[in-house]
Amino acid sequence: MPSTSSGVPPIGAHIQIKGGLAKGGLAYTDAVAARAVQVFVGNPRGWKLTAGDPRQDALFTAGCSERGVPSFVHTPFLVNVGSPTDATIEQSIASIVHNLRRGAQLGCRGVVVHAGSAVGEDRYDDALRQLHERLLPVLDAADPDGPRLLIEPTAGGGKALAATVEDLGPYFAALEDHPLLGVCFDTCHAWAAGHDLSVPGGMAATLDALEATVGAGRLGLVHVNDSLDECGSKRDRHTTIGQGLIGSGRYGTGPFAELLRHRTTAGVPMVVETPSERDGHPSAGHAADIALLCALRDGPSTALRAPAA
Repeated sequence: MPSTSSGVPPIGAHIQIKGGLAKGGLAYTDAVAARAVQVFVGNPRGWKLTAGDPRQDALFTAGCSERGVPSFVHTPFLVNVGSPTDATIEQSIASIVHNLRRGAQLGCRGVVVHAGSAVGEDRYDDALRQLHERLLPVLDAADPDGPRLLIEPTAGGGKALAATVEDLGPYFAALEDHPLLGVCFDTCHAWAAGHDLSVPGGMAATLDALEATVGAGRLGLVHVNDSLDECGSKRDRHTTIGQGLIGSGRYGTGPFAELLRHRTTAGVPMVVETPSERDGHPSAGHAADIALLCALRDGPSTALRAPAA
């Protein structure tokens, strides 16, 4: 279910689902004015595969449809098909299959999975071979009308298989550029991996490189996050839009305005994974981040440059 190729990007959040996928999730969606949502369908830090509640599933699917809100599933953080450990590979494949199935049940457009890591030295080629041997059959067996598998480049630590956007080239080649394969671009990860997004044209150049690497139409979702750490740090610490090192420099929030207006992101849903007011951050919140991004998206071109502090 690829996203639309034209139109403004719908902006939302990774929503909190306390109280149930529909009861809690849809209430949170409305509370922060999210127009796109991402969810976990199980413990994000565990391997347990949960079937879900059919009633909550149906209400969630209907609620997203009624609101015109595209939805996405994020797989657990433990998933790593590039691992040297057989048990981890088996559990990773089982988790991806399960999340693709759950995503299809919920009418989601995509299932996000971190690109993973080779873990040990000199294992890069072996890890790519594992992708070909273990993950490609999953894509071949998946419903062609179901959610795409969206590969999310990581921040670059721990022998990452894909951190820079150029790293996606060999990754996609290992999976034979499968038609169900897409990309989830995370601004904090790209910054941590060494893409300088804070300068005028930096975001646009990175998105141009992404398209040149994997082809047009592969971008399925964007995680819009500012960063607490310096460019190239390989550290993945998100913060509120405009309060981190991407969006608080001399270019201000210009990088995020570039993101929202680039041709590759036309119609592509975006979600924030920034601190939430419900997580004890009174000066931050998803509603404020969504509102700011909407203003940058819809405002005059002068919003591309903010005055230096």
